[in-house]
Amino acid sequence: MKVKVAETAGFCFGVKRAVDKVYQLIEDGVSPIYTLGPIIHNEEVVSDLESRGVRVIEVEDLDHIKSGTVVIRSHGVGREIYEKLKENGLEYVDVTCPFVLKIHRIVEKESLAGKQIFIFGDPKHPEVQGICGWCHGPYRVLKNREDVENMIPEADMEACVVSQTTFNYNKFKELVEILREKRYYNNVLNISNILNTICNATEERQKEAKNIAGEVDTMLVIGGRHSSNTQKLFEICKEECGNTYYIQTPVDLDSEMFHRSSCVGITAGASTPKKIIEEVQEHVRIKF
Repeated sequence: MKVKVAETAGFCFGVKRAVDKVYQLIEDGVSPIYTLGPIIHNEEVVSDLESRGVRVIEVEDLDHIKSGTVVIRSHGVGREIYEKLKENGLEYVDVTCPFVLKIHRIVEKESLAGKQIFIFGDPKHPEVQGICGWCHGPYRVLKNREDVENMIPEADMEACVVSQTTFNYNKFKELVEILREKRYYNNVLNISNILNTICNATEERQKEAKNIAGEVDTMLVIGGRHSSNTQKLFEICKEECGNTYYIQTPVDLDSEMFHRSSCVGITAGASTPKKIIEEVQEHVRIKF
């Protein structure tokens, strides 16, 4: 069985930096350690950290914590979370991805300048919720074509467009075109600034996954069930290769996936450890 593994598969810079920081805090003897939400969308990593005493908490838990260190994960948080941490006198370590911090600064500046903010992304995703928390005026989160077409913008306000860092690049371009043509009371929507804030690592990962999926008989996309960027990789690969499967570990592999396959492609989301990618690759080569 021939196997093609994407070079961009696995931890991105922001995720690796966040995970490494938590392990470093453990080595330094910091205790107790809390992460505001799972440090990454990977159950194996989160379970390992929990076994070492790291506890996952949510925003509502902050009022009940009296001591310890809170880690702000790579997804980032809104302005009000920093204020709550300071009000409660809690120590915190901020490992928000620099690409996400850039978006925070953009929406804060543009909204303070009187512009409405349009955010392409999933409104339920923590990164998007954090971005919304830096808007000082009206904003809209637009997930798909239907959201854009049905959206009613604020009248007589310029607009600024940004994107979740892991958004599908092709979908970004599609939604921008729909926005450009959108009219409100017969007036074209005034978009003064369109910023592609999808991170370079995401774009490269998506393009490579698309290329590999178009060359293989079976495509495997590895990642946690709640990983937004892995879900988007799966969607992209599925369009190129109908025989595409979303798996978390080698346990999810089944011989039916490789029926009449001579070449298998493998990619993985930004929260997938290298160890799991190697295990899947080895399993495919040996078992199938």
